[in-house]
Amino acid sequence: MQKPAWQQPVDQVGAAKRPQYPIESVDNALRLVLLLGERPEIRLTEASEYLQVASSTAHRLLSMLQYRGFIRQDPVSRAYLPGSALTRVASAVSARMDVPRTAGPILRQLSNELQETVHVGMLDGGMVRFIAAAESPSAVRVASRLGKTMPAHCTSTGKVMLAELSDEEVHALYPDPNLVQLTPHSVSTVAELRSLLAEVRKNGFATSREESEEGVASVAVVIPGRGPEMRLALNASAPSYRLRPSHVRKVGETLTGAALELATKLV
Repeated sequence: MQKPAWQQPVDQVGAAKRPQYPIESVDNALRLVLLLGERPEIRLTEASEYLQVASSTAHRLLSMLQYRGFIRQDPVSRAYLPGSALTRVASAVSARMDVPRTAGPILRQLSNELQETVHVGMLDGGMVRFIAAAESPSAVRVASRLGKTMPAHCTSTGKVMLAELSDEEVHALYPDPNLVQLTPHSVSTVAELRSLLAEVRKNGFATSREESEEGVASVAVVIPGRGPEMRLALNASAPSYRLRPSHVRKVGETLTGAALELATKLV
């Protein structure tokens, strides 16, 4: 059985040959990044054993990666997790590669079916970044948020991805009990957010009613199969008077079918 990339010698991971004058500290830092691609978290002792260096050396490498935002440390468990800089790089690469191109036909078909604006969003720390969109063909519609970044807890797209995190991961993202509000309807406390996330897990979809923008409502579902390093979600946004609470479940079911189709094309 082939070993995963993080267990292979560096010159076997990619096509390039090992450089003539390798810089060991850079090599070790990059190996830790690769290790995080294979594991949900790593601890100092694991990093030290994996690199076969002293704990003090591993700690210095991890500290530098944390300083640049490539990793973050859970305040409770002290384990190291992927950081916002790492997800931003993944987001930038995916935005230039497969996600918008692959999602385009599905988003256009979905927009025509629902007659509403639809987006693909990506979780970036406590923010959601909209990386693909198709605007509603209706004259009165929600404008595309393509390229915009918004607080995840204020959007249905963000909340449905936050619901996939553990309580410890949510706590690490929101150490302050109070949350920033975009409108008077936005979630204002972490306690309220936790309650909403439990409801999202039960329903299989998330909603937002004027929480990110006055007059706008939305429904979102997770796009499965991308893994913790790239969480994606699909949403439909509409004027709040048009997306009534009685319509939400049916829209969620339509989104779920499209998300499953999109997931099969993104593998």
